[in-house]
Amino acid sequence: MSTDIFDLTGRIALVSGASRGIGESIARLLATQGAHVIVSSRRLEDCQAVAQSIVDAGGSAEAFACHVGNMEDISALFAHIREQHGRLDICVNNAAANPYFGHILDTDLGAFNKTVEVNIRGYFFMSIEAGKLMREHGGGAIVNTASVNGLQPGAMQGIYSITKAAVINMTKAFAKECAPLGIRCNALLPGLTKTRFAGALFTQDEIYQEAIKGIPMGRHADPDEMAGTVLYLVSDAASYTNGECIVVDGGMTI
Repeated sequence: MSTDIFDLTGRIALVSGASRGIGESIARLLATQGAHVIVSSRRLEDCQAVAQSIVDAGGSAEAFACHVGNMEDISALFAHIREQHGRLDICVNNAAANPYFGHILDTDLGAFNKTVEVNIRGYFFMSIEAGKLMREHGGGAIVNTASVNGLQPGAMQGIYSITKAAVINMTKAFAKECAPLGIRCNALLPGLTKTRFAGALFTQDEIYQEAIKGIPMGRHADPDEMAGTVLYLVSDAASYTNGECIVVDGGMTI
């Protein structure tokens, strides 16, 4: 099979939460396949550092700051995309919030609201704005980063797990209604991955060791091991893949 089906030359790709971790790995891989990548996260300087390194490596990228929990930021981001590019072919919703790690009964309203605003409302309206642009130009691909916690709630991660379960159902809802418009929507469900975002799981040895014992491969993942699934989902290789939630967890949920 020719690898040309993974070629993204000429496509405009937006990756949120792309200043580090899984999002950064996704942005870099899409750029190596020819996409122009809009690197987005809350801090502009962090986005600029990733975008510049992509350009230095021969790719095409730009930076644009956006806090997906802020509706005004989402509006500004898509106004910029319309003005500068006039289209969007790929949207990867990867930015997420997990401000609280502890017993579910001790979750306060602030942590609840922040997690819901970013992980549910943010993904929802990012997908709406991306979908509107894609509808105007014959289609595109949306990928949501969910989590295995959306299938099996993580210990001490109650509200985060609940929002990731919502992302899974949201993915299927967009897939069902947008497929007739040429827009595919799928999700990546990472398992235990070593990122700053998942820091609490790596600093508490008892929890970490318990998690590792449940992974047949016997180790955690690195961010780069998540990016290949996203490349598949946004490429022509996945032209008939829609509404799928692909688990990449080393066998944890078997």
